[in-house]
Amino acid sequence: MNVADFDYELPEALIAQTPAEPRDSARLLVINRESGALAHRIFHEIVEYINPPDVLVLNNTRVIPARLRANKAETGGAAEILLLRQLDEMRWQVLVGGRRVGVGTQLALDGDGLRAEVVEELDESERVVQFNRPIADLLPQIGEVPLPPYIHTAVSDPERYQTIYSRVEGSAAAPTAGLHFTPDLLHTLRSKGVQFAYCTLHIGLDTFQPVRADQVEAHKIHREYAVLKAEDAKIINEAKLAGGRVIAVGTTAARAVETAGVLSEGADPARPYEPVAACPWRPVIAFERDTELFIYPGYRWRVVDALITNFHLPKSTLLMMISAFAGRDVVMNAYETAKQMGYRFYSFGDATLMI
Repeated sequence: MNVADFDYELPEALIAQTPAEPRDSARLLVINRESGALAHRIFHEIVEYINPPDVLVLNNTRVIPARLRANKAETGGAAEILLLRQLDEMRWQVLVGGRRVGVGTQLALDGDGLRAEVVEELDESERVVQFNRPIADLLPQIGEVPLPPYIHTAVSDPERYQTIYSRVEGSAAAPTAGLHFTPDLLHTLRSKGVQFAYCTLHIGLDTFQPVRADQVEAHKIHREYAVLKAEDAKIINEAKLAGGRVIAVGTTAARAVETAGVLSEGADPARPYEPVAACPWRPVIAFERDTELFIYPGYRWRVVDALITNFHLPKSTLLMMISAFAGRDVVMNAYETAKQMGYRFYSFGDATLMI
């Protein structure tokens, strides 16, 4: 499968630089997966499409102040550390910006003698650094919330890049489909009897990287830490048994619950495409682990019945995922219509509902 099949042109003017205010005033493109029919709505009108016994699955991850300004201790040259994952109390997997930052490089950070040493080189600009003391509690003072590289306008309120239900710190990016929900909108859905289930998936910055391989199957998907607790698996299973739909709020929630579905079959999320005998739906199971599930056309969906998500970058794994869900032609036609009608794209942009 060619990566080029998931490419498209986007005028820069359509990349949203600021979020909609209020949150639920963004536009909503409703996409019928079977017919390809489109409906143009406002996000708060999504309540018309969600009814009990449906269950919304939301990713409650919270973005940490993961961008750290630094200088090379020996030369004073500017550098930047972007925290991706905490490995232990002192070591983090990071992206490092700056010239010739190799193993042994000492980085000085703002703070009372705080330093980091590069102890391992990974792919491209990824490194493992070891700090001279634990930094998790220092991040609110020394770090900045990172915004995606295509957003060039500062956010006046950092909470605007958090969902209103964010709880578990650990992400380098926000689950942006959830940015559209307001307390009133969630209250309206609860009042209708719609159930909520939560998962946690800490998002890495590979989310924003285009696939560089020529063939989709050759791409090595990034791993992300994910959790589905037993009580939330129970809510999902009960909704399914009652005939409700599992509606994932964002591709990250979809990746988490589909991982639970693959695991419930006793399969390996790293190899979900291996031929298996057709089987009825099985209850999802709770789990806590890194997931390497790569969803692209040809994937057999186990759990998700509808998907709320923003517009994704060309050649990205997320565009491949939604093409697996709704069909590549349906997705690409919808994107062309959205471009013609001036929808706003990417993290602070408008939303889609795929049903």
